[in-house]
Amino acid sequence: MSGKDDYYNRSKQQGYRARSAYKLKQLDEEADLLASGDTVVDLGAAPGGWLQVAAEEVGEGGTVVGVDLQRIEALDEADVETIRGDMTEERTRHYLREAVGERGADVVASDMAPNMTGEYSLDHARSVHLARQALDTADELLATGGDFVVKVFQGEDLDAFRDDVAASFQYVRTVSPPASRDASSEVYLVAKGYTTSPVAKGDRVEVTIEEEGDEGDGIAYVDGYTLFVDADVGETLAVEVTDVKPRFGFAKPVDGAEPSA
Repeated sequence: MSGKDDYYNRSKQQGYRARSAYKLKQLDEEADLLASGDTVVDLGAAPGGWLQVAAEEVGEGGTVVGVDLQRIEALDEADVETIRGDMTEERTRHYLREAVGERGADVVASDMAPNMTGEYSLDHARSVHLARQALDTADELLATGGDFVVKVFQGEDLDAFRDDVAASFQYVRTVSPPASRDASSEVYLVAKGYTTSPVAKGDRVEVTIEEEGDEGDGIAYVDGYTLFVDADVGETLAVEVTDVKPRFGFAKPVDGAEPSA
């Protein structure tokens, strides 16, 4: 029996419902996704292996919510809620929003996969479609600074989807956990640091410095988003955004620049 098949035996021995539990464990080890007290949403959660791993990591102070079209048998772990439904239906999304709460989710994870047809291009396209549904859910539920992990099959549409994910996060990396089967074309996109910033790196905007920061730099606001600028309080000037973080960004003065955003 190959090393990859050992994950099946290990899952039985350690009480996990599926060998895929080790994929989430390895993704967490690689990217530090799960922390004590987190709120985690698991899309495509049946039979519940990822729910078990997430519940272990977030602990009693955390919340784990799983969604799937299939029924998920009740888990022994506390603070795990399951919703049976279709994420394309508003009813399901309503129940999920209620379960997550106003603070939002710290992690949205998706191990969803299409029913396989054996036609590679079709299976790839369907996997990207499901991944985009998961990204829509992340956009709806993630708190600022939250993380997103999603399974997708390799193919011609992967790069474009990755670019769309990257537009809303600090960085994105592609990970192939060792627990994935050798013959599988699946990869996981791991996106860290969800941001709803109204500006992007390279944008040029006109701002007014309204406050002085702790380090002596100026603070300006763009639609409520904080920009740190090397300028004095009261100045109105054109700046270029040099870095964007989930809760704040940095910009530099640009003489004579025309705003681009």
